[in-house]
Amino acid sequence: MPDAAGSTPPPLSKAKVFLRRLTSFVVLWTIVLTALFSSNRLVSDYVFLFIMVFLAVTGLAEFYGLAAQRGLVCFEGWGILGGMLLMVGTFLNLTGQLGTSGSPARVNDFETSFIILFVLGLCLRQFFSRSATTGMAAISTTLFGLMYVPWLLNFIQKINFFPRVEGHYYLLYFVLITKFSDSGAYVVGSLIGRHKLIPRVSPGKTWEGVAGAIVISTLASLLFVHFLGQKMAGMSWTHAVILGVVLGTCAVVGDLIESIFKREAGAKDSGRFFPGIGGILDLVDSLLFNAPIMYLYLRHVLTSR
Repeated sequence: MPDAAGSTPPPLSKAKVFLRRLTSFVVLWTIVLTALFSSNRLVSDYVFLFIMVFLAVTGLAEFYGLAAQRGLVCFEGWGILGGMLLMVGTFLNLTGQLGTSGSPARVNDFETSFIILFVLGLCLRQFFSRSATTGMAAISTTLFGLMYVPWLLNFIQKINFFPRVEGHYYLLYFVLITKFSDSGAYVVGSLIGRHKLIPRVSPGKTWEGVAGAIVISTLASLLFVHFLGQKMAGMSWTHAVILGVVLGTCAVVGDLIESIFKREAGAKDSGRFFPGIGGILDLVDSLLFNAPIMYLYLRHVLTSR
C-alpha cells in the first residue's frame, strides 16, 4: 500500500524476512513447548490443544482464501467447522476422554470415521447449494483443504500423545529438525545458491539450498540425539541420520507444495497474519508432511506399535 507520499514501501530484504519468520516461529513454538513441559496437566494439554486448533483453523481459512483467489468454490464454513471438530475429537480420543486411548489404531479409526461422515455431510450440504453445477468442485476443494491442513497437523497431536513413550521429546525433535531444515535451505540458498530447483514453482529455491537443508537438519538431528536421545525410546545414531535426511528433504517438498498453491492463486503469501512475512500456512507448510512421516517412523520403526 502506498505511503503518505504516494510511493510504495520497498520490499523487505531476505535477511529481514528470515529474521521475522524465525522470530514468529520461535515465539509460537516457545509457547507450545513451554505448555507441553508444564507440570500442570491442564496447562500442558489444553494450551497445546488451543494452539493446534488455532493453527488448523487459521491455516485452513488461508487455504480456502487461496482457492477463492483461484476461482474455486468451496464450503468454507463447513470445512472450518469440520477441521475444528477433527482436531478436538482426536485430542479427546488421545487423552482417553472418549474411551478409545491406548492404541494408535483406534485413534486412526476415529479419524477415518470422521472423514467418512464429513464427506457425507458435504454431499448433503450440496443439496442446499444455490448452484447445481459446482458440487464436485466445492466438495473436492473443501475436502482437500481439510486433509491438507487439519488432518496433517493432527499427526502432531498423535506424536505428542503417543502411548508409552515421552512424546513431548519426539515432538520437540520433529519441530526443531524441520525448522533447521528450513533455515539451512534459506541461508545456504541465499549465500551460494546458483542452480534453480523448480523455477516455475518457486523461483528462489535452489539445489544448493536443498543440500543445505539436508546437511543442517542431519547435523541438528545428531546433536539432539546426543544430548536428549536417552529420552527417546528406540532412537540411535542410525535413526538420527535417516530422520535428519528424510525430514530435511520432505520439509523442502512441503514448502514447494504450498508454493504451487500460492502460484496458482497469484499470491505471494498465504495470508497477512504476519505483515511482511505471510500467513500461518507459510509458517507451518514444512511441518505438514513431516508430521505424518515422524509419526509413522515412531510407530512402525522406533517402537513397532
